Amino acid sequence: MLKEREGYNPFAGYQTYYRVAGECQPGRLPLLVLHGGPGAAHYYLQSLDGIAEKYGRAVVYYDQISCGRSKTPPMPERWGCSLFLDELACVRTYLATTFGWDRLHILGQSWGGMLGMMYAIGEPWHEHGHEGLASMVVASSPASMDLWLHEAIRLRHYLPREMDEALAQADVDGDYTRPEVRAATAEYYRRHVSKVPEDERPANLHSPEPDPVGDECYHFMQGMSEFVVTGALSHWSVVDQLPTIDVPTLVTSGAADECTPLVAKQVADGIPGARWELFPDGTHWVHGEQPERYNAVVERFLEEHE
Repeated sequence: MLKEREGYNPFAGYQTYYRVAGECQPGRLPLLVLHGGPGAAHYYLQSLDGIAEKYGRAVVYYDQISCGRSKTPPMPERWGCSLFLDELACVRTYLATTFGWDRLHILGQSWGGMLGMMYAIGEPWHEHGHEGLASMVVASSPASMDLWLHEAIRLRHYLPREMDEALAQADVDGDYTRPEVRAATAEYYRRHVSKVPEDERPANLHSPEPDPVGDECYHFMQGMSEFVVTGALSHWSVVDQLPTIDVPTLVTSGAADECTPLVAKQVADGIPGARWELFPDGTHWVHGEQPERYNAVVERFLEEHE
C-alpha cells in the first residue's frame, strides 16, 4: 500500500496544497513535480506515483496557487511568472524544514517545465536560483512561446480543412461553444494532447471538479486557446538563457506531442549536456499513455544524479 501524505503550506495569504506519494529509500532523493497549464492541477501527473511504488522514491506534487486545491479568488493583479516562482521557492523551503528535503530532483511538465527552466536559470527570473537541485526533467515544454504557437498552428493545419477553419474562426470571434469548434478541439486534443480524454481516465488522473479560477488563470497567462498567446506569456522566451543552466537535464516529449520535436530539440540543444528522450506514438500526455516506460526512463536518469 502506497503511503500518502497531504497538507497545506501558507503562501501569499493563501494555502498551497501538496501531496507526497511514497517514501525515499536510503540514497534516493525525492522528486518534486510541477504541473502544467498555467491553471491546471496535479491530478493528471499522478501516473508518476509508479516511481514511488516501484523504485522507492517519494514523489511530491503541489497545486500551484489558484489551481486545484490551492483555492484563491481570481487575482489577475498577482498572477505571473514571479508569483509562481516565489511559490516554488516557498514549497522547497517547506519541504526542507518539514521533511529535511533540501536537495531534490524536479520534473516540470508543459508550463511546469517552463517554470522549472526559469527556476534553474535563476537571475533575472528569480533570486533563489537552483540551489539543491540534483537534476531536472523538462517534460514537453517550450523555451519559446513564439515557436510553440507557430508549431501549434502548423499542427492545426493538418486537421480537416473545416476543423482548421472552425478553430481559426473561434480565435477571431471568441465563440468556442459552437459544435464544430468543440469537435475540432476534441480532434486536435486526441491527436496531440492526449489520446485518452480527461473524463475517460482513471479517477485519480483527472480533476474531481471543475476549476473556474484555474481556467481564468490559463486565459490570463496564455489566452483563450492553444492557438493564441495573448496573455502574460506572450513572446515569453528563455532561449538565450538556456546555456546558463548547469543542472543535469532530461528532456522528454512524444512524437505526436503538441510539443513537437522542433520545440523539444530547441530545449535539448540549448541546455548544456541535456539528454532528450522522444517517445514514439506519445502525445502531450505521454507520461500517462506509456507510464511504465516513461517512469523507467525518468528513474534511470534520476539515479545517475543522486
